Amino acid sequence: MNAGDELLDLLALRYSVGPKYLAPPAPSAAQWTRAAALASRAPDHGGLRPFRFVVVDDSQRDALAELFARGAQQRGQSTEEVKRARERAFNGPGLVALIARVRADLADVPPHEQWLCVGAALMNFMNALHLMGFGAKALSGASVSDPAVHQAFCGPGERLANWVIVGCPTRATHPRGLSIPAVEPDDLLLPWAG
Repeated sequence: MNAGDELLDLLALRYSVGPKYLAPPAPSAAQWTRAAALASRAPDHGGLRPFRFVVVDDSQRDALAELFARGAQQRGQSTEEVKRARERAFNGPGLVALIARVRADLADVPPHEQWLCVGAALMNFMNALHLMGFGAKALSGASVSDPAVHQAFCGPGERLANWVIVGCPTRATHPRGLSIPAVEPDDLLLPWAG
């Protein structure tokens, strides 16, 4: 077996890992940088690089928790829901915001192509972390659209696409839930019937 086959076998073991199954440590600064560098290898028509990652340091979690809680209060959520919103800022030993910069003024690179680049960058980022031995999960929720959170993370023309939580998996990764049927490659890769 060559090194490429070994990497493919490792990638075949990547599944999302939820916060209760992620333990410290978070990636180091060098590991975050390496994952972001691999994200930059995503297909990128026009070289727009319509994404960036923002690492939320542990010292910033309290401030993020207050933003989440305030947003939940403004949406009229219950005291218990506000408490859960606050707790979400502490999900995962490592936390990153994925910021998208998708432009609508480029005829040669329509928005859907830019979003494909953002998604490919996210997958490269998560695959890199997986190959370093970390587990990760992309999360969204109400905080992604919250105006105060948006203002805290985004510049002009940007949008918070999702969060990525990262840590060391405390159990073997596997597909989520038993109700999701296994996907056969023949269901995903078909010859054109034209």
